[in-house]
Amino acid sequence: MHHFIANTWRLGIKELWSLWRDPVMLLLIGYVFTLGIYNAARVQPETLNNAAIAIVDEDRSPLSQRITSAFYPPLFSPPVMIDWPQMDAGMDAGDFTFTLVVPRHFQRDVLAGRGPQLQLNVDATRMSQAFSGSSYVQQIVLAEVAEFTQHHRGSATPPVELVLRSRFNPSLSRAWFGSLVELINYITMLAIVLTGAALIREREHGTVEHLLVMPVTPAQIMLAKVWSMGLVVLLAAWMSITLVVRGALQVPVAGSLPLFFAGAALSLFATTSMGIFMATVARNMPQFGMLLVITILPLQMLSGGQTPRESMPALVQQVMLAAPTTHFVQLGQAILFRGAGLAVVWPQFAALAFIGALLFGLSLRRFRSTLAQMA
Repeated sequence: MHHFIANTWRLGIKELWSLWRDPVMLLLIGYVFTLGIYNAARVQPETLNNAAIAIVDEDRSPLSQRITSAFYPPLFSPPVMIDWPQMDAGMDAGDFTFTLVVPRHFQRDVLAGRGPQLQLNVDATRMSQAFSGSSYVQQIVLAEVAEFTQHHRGSATPPVELVLRSRFNPSLSRAWFGSLVELINYITMLAIVLTGAALIREREHGTVEHLLVMPVTPAQIMLAKVWSMGLVVLLAAWMSITLVVRGALQVPVAGSLPLFFAGAALSLFATTSMGIFMATVARNMPQFGMLLVITILPLQMLSGGQTPRESMPALVQQVMLAAPTTHFVQLGQAILFRGAGLAVVWPQFAALAFIGALLFGLSLRRFRSTLAQMA
């Protein structure tokens, strides 16, 4: 037993030195856990952020001024007041994504119940902002008009009032959600990439043959790659949470980080085994890259990180229970977002341990078969 642990330890140190001499992999790790997570939190193309809006106010009434003051950051930039001749020129030049025209006598017609119309011009070349922004403008205008008419006419206060309180993310900031979900995705991706690339690199460099003549077993070789590459990913993820998520992005973490990293370690046990299995199937790095694309994308898209599982077909939900990423996303969101403890997430821990053991056994069997063919 002592020799088994000692050999596994020395082989793992060898893997760490090999990774240290691979600048491409080091650059990948540094990028995804810093700029990758920062960009995922800050660059949200589907989110309205500081959209440029101009207003042609021909009414100059309290109601039109109220509507103008309702557009403010972070959804919209401060409105630019323009005249009719400036509207087309500004839209053509791309200075404004939206221009809202308030006609003359707008407030008078609203109070008289005549149903006046506002004109909203949208620069549809900016698709992401145009799609979501037009509905935001409509909601803002309707809300301001409704509140103004209710106050002016002295309408009775409704007997029921809906008060919204957002838990876990009171400001509804997408940076909170985007950074932590991307961290979970990158942990999975790097675990598969590093272990698979380590095995293929040894095959291409001919060092696998050296291992075959050494007094080591396939289980020791696999465990060495699992613990060494898993340790690298865990350390990089810890630094990312500390320096990028909590430091640069100022995203609060609700739950216990040691509990989260314990779950991450179980997930890494499963995903690193998956990476080794894929590396035994692929003959070279390009083939491994192809396998990686068709594996990572479904795992990330269907595990509940990008889209809630409840929105997926029932069959997809059941199939994805066999994926370790599904349970890792569940426990990660529960711990980091909601502050859940072990009493809540123990089913995900148990599922990860079972899936990890199963994947490790399948990968070890495939790895032994591959080594036997090379011997």
